[in-house]
Amino acid sequence: MRYPVSVQDFEKIINGDYVYVDKTDLVYELAQQNVCFLSRPRRFGKSLLISTLDAYFSGKKELFKGLKIDTLEKDWKEYPVFRIDFAAGDYTSPETLKNKLNKYVGTWENEYGRNEMCIDITDRFQHVLEAAEEKTGHKAVVLIDEYDKPMLDVLGTELEAENRNTLKGFYGTFKAADAHLRFVLLTGVTKFSQVSVFSGFNQLDDISMDRRYDAICGITEEELYQYFSEPIEKMADDMDYTVDEMKKVLKKQYDGYHFSENLKADIYNPFSIINAFHKNRIEDYWYRSGTPTYLVKLLEGHNINMQKLIGPSYTSDYFVDYRADSENPLAMLYQSGYLTIKGYDKHYSEYILDFPNDEVRKGFVTLTANSYFGQTEDRPDNWVKNLDRMLRRCDLDGVRNAFTSFLASIPYEANKDERAKDFETHFSYTFYIINRLLGCYTTLIEKQNSKGRADVIIETENDVFIFEFKLNGSAEEALKQIEEQQYDVPYLEDKRTVYKIGVNISSDSRTVDEWLVADLTDTYTVPRYS
Repeated sequence: MRYPVSVQDFEKIINGDYVYVDKTDLVYELAQQNVCFLSRPRRFGKSLLISTLDAYFSGKKELFKGLKIDTLEKDWKEYPVFRIDFAAGDYTSPETLKNKLNKYVGTWENEYGRNEMCIDITDRFQHVLEAAEEKTGHKAVVLIDEYDKPMLDVLGTELEAENRNTLKGFYGTFKAADAHLRFVLLTGVTKFSQVSVFSGFNQLDDISMDRRYDAICGITEEELYQYFSEPIEKMADDMDYTVDEMKKVLKKQYDGYHFSENLKADIYNPFSIINAFHKNRIEDYWYRSGTPTYLVKLLEGHNINMQKLIGPSYTSDYFVDYRADSENPLAMLYQSGYLTIKGYDKHYSEYILDFPNDEVRKGFVTLTANSYFGQTEDRPDNWVKNLDRMLRRCDLDGVRNAFTSFLASIPYEANKDERAKDFETHFSYTFYIINRLLGCYTTLIEKQNSKGRADVIIETENDVFIFEFKLNGSAEEALKQIEEQQYDVPYLEDKRTVYKIGVNISSDSRTVDEWLVADLTDTYTVPRYS
């Protein structure tokens, strides 16, 4: 099989005999609409969708032979297609955006003619759309890829308002030229309705959460097994898994996206899946392909506690429209693909968000740790891997030393935020990050009974570790809490060895002060290890 790694051109994929997941039935359904907007995370197939629509509206019937749309479309027509790609280019320089728009419109004027009375870029674009219909006899199709990049590149700078107003005027053409338009699609990551970039036209249909188009980008589980059964079997054989085990690994690593209340439509990350089969390895391809600059800026210097974000229920207006808000970054994290829909209450029309899969969870927490602790890029990641190995060997001396050295290595003013000076806040957030880091490599369980909930319980194949942390208290108090709150009761019949670990952190040394361990047969008053 030929995998279209970094290939986003529909014609090249078909003519190059690359594997293609046939979504042309959805493309046909979408093409019957008027003016649409689709938000999806980066590297999720938006550019391929634009390219497919370009080929369809250009009447390239031969490319679709044997695909689903071949039985649906009976009257192939060639429309004038106006395609704009904002993905390439650096819009942090003045005039870059205007120069790009002028280049596009100038090219179209060479083909359809220019009205010398039109000077403004918006008027010139409108004239081109009208002239195209007059020349071809068909209304125009406009396809815009990554419409929001010129704004995302300049967030928080003097150019932000200028680029936004330029695009607002340009997109306003769709309202003035509505009678001459057959179809319009804008794709991007964020929806900037909050800052009125779409206020120039009022007929926009946002299909981002339309369950009919859940799978128009990405790969469903049914598609995964239909198109990729061979590479799944090969990967399973090479990694010494059964096919069913391999499917579970792929699902845990790359599945889990939902774009509407339809939770049955699990969507796999297409970029990661294609790369995994191409290289025959399970790696964090999507995360390693880069983190958006605007998200890095948002995270920098702020304590974004994901536990507070992923617990409550939200109506869709909380995360659908763009908000550059460090205090409530929900919308940006959802639109960027770091959070997705994991629950839906139809009675209240409310959603619960969480990380889609292990790849995203691990990547985001590592990103957060690097930003907060001021470490090099791979430091927290390597620390967790070493800690994971020691837990699986039940090397509790090593675990204690790892915690001690890691906490001690964090600079006093690790967080740029003033709240870092409050050690209680600093400790709470540090522990939260460690908690999430551990969850990337081991089974992190937050089991709650009628009396309370343990700070963290880590299960390995042979052992169970119940941790309770105290700040400026004592390790004995922590063990006592495990005993009195009966955090170990669920494991009384467990064949694995269960360890209760009480840890005290000192605000003076800013690291582990006391560490006591008892197994399931011990009480807190008789710790067998200190």
